[in-house]
Amino acid sequence: MKIILKQEVNGLGSPGDVVEVKDGYGRNYLLPRGYAIRWTRGGEKDVAAIRRARQAREIRDREHATEIAEQLAGLDVRLSARAGSGGRLFGSITPAEIVEAVKAAGGPPLDRRRLELSAPIKTTGQHKVSVRLHPEVTATFEVAVLPAR
Repeated sequence: MKIILKQEVNGLGSPGDVVEVKDGYGRNYLLPRGYAIRWTRGGEKDVAAIRRARQAREIRDREHATEIAEQLAGLDVRLSARAGSGGRLFGSITPAEIVEAVKAAGGPPLDRRRLELSAPIKTTGQHKVSVRLHPEVTATFEVAVLPAR
């Protein structure tokens, strides 16, 4: 099955890429979740629009990505969340909350879909968060989760 990706899918491609996938994967996973659309000749016009939108959002080049990675490394990102007596949160910290905390700490604007959490953040303390800034550059920074008072 030939599809056009609308969002970045790990191990498959970036928005605007035309890829060949197995029928079941495309029909049962990618299409229902809105990650992709079926490829048609008319859909080729959509590819150009998707790529233009991606280029507008994308970080310009590798040097710019390394500058942003350096900014993130020196950032003090703090979040407060409701927690129980043992430091366990009532819920978890979402990538959108992390992006807002980075912005509030004076950091660069990030795309929440590019954040990579090794596991859901469900406890207070220091947690490492990775973000894919460029295909060749990944930045890692610390997020301090504090109990809300």
